[in-house]
Amino acid sequence: MKTNTVIKQEGISALISKLGYVDAERFIVLMNSEPFDYTK
Repeated sequence: MKTNTVIKQEGISALISKLGYVDAERFIVLMNSEPFDYTK
C-alpha cells in the first residue's frame, strides 16, 4: 500500500509531465478555488 506522501508525489509528477509546471500549478489552484465534486 502506498503512503499518502508517495501518492501526492506521483500525482504532482503526473500533472507536471502532462501539463508542465505552470499549468500544473494553475490546475491545482483551480481545483482548490472552485466548488468541485469529483464524484459526479
